[in-house]
Amino acid sequence: MEYRYGSHTVFQIEYHFVWVTKCRYKVLTAEVAERVRELVRQV
Repeated sequence: MEYRYGSHTVFQIEYHFVWVTKCRYKVLTAEVAERVRELVRQV
């Protein structure tokens, strides 16, 4: 990850998302998981 620079700041932001369902069974099918990846990468 690269550093970003502001007029008086230097910062590096990283995110780590963990999605856990209540009963811990798989909710994201391969099709849905791929769409979620696409949406998160656009953010």
